[in-house]
Parts: sequence; structure tokens; C-alpha cells
Amino acid sequence: MNRLTTDKRCQVIRALVEGNSIRSTVRMTRVAKNTIVTLLAEADRACAEYQANVMVAITVEIPCEIR
Repeated sequence: MNRLTTDKRCQVIRALVEGNSIRSTVRMTRVAKNTIVTLLAEADRACAEYQANVMVAITVEIPCEIR
């Protein structure tokens, strides 16, 4: 299986984060739809793992003035 270069992967993720649809990202980047969906799933897992490891024991204080 061919692998996307890091630059191409960044281009795809950047397009999706900017709000482009998968179909428009396919047209802009010339990357197959299934490849984009797979990359999106990989990014989801990576973000979930990062969030689980880094965002731990966060406390939030709410000011009394908020009603």
C-alpha cells in the first residue's frame, strides 16, 4: 500500500479542519476519498489518545457573578 507523504497528509487534514467537505478535499488534494476517510480516523485516534494523556485532572472554577 502506498503511503501519503507528511506534507500531503498535512494538506488533507488542514483542508478538513478549515471546514471543507471530504468531497471538496478530494478535489483539492487529488487524494482518494477512502484514503481521506482512513486518515481522518487515524487523526481521530491520535487526538483522543493525546487528550486522554494530557488533559488530566483539570479543575474549573466558576465565578460567583455568573447567574
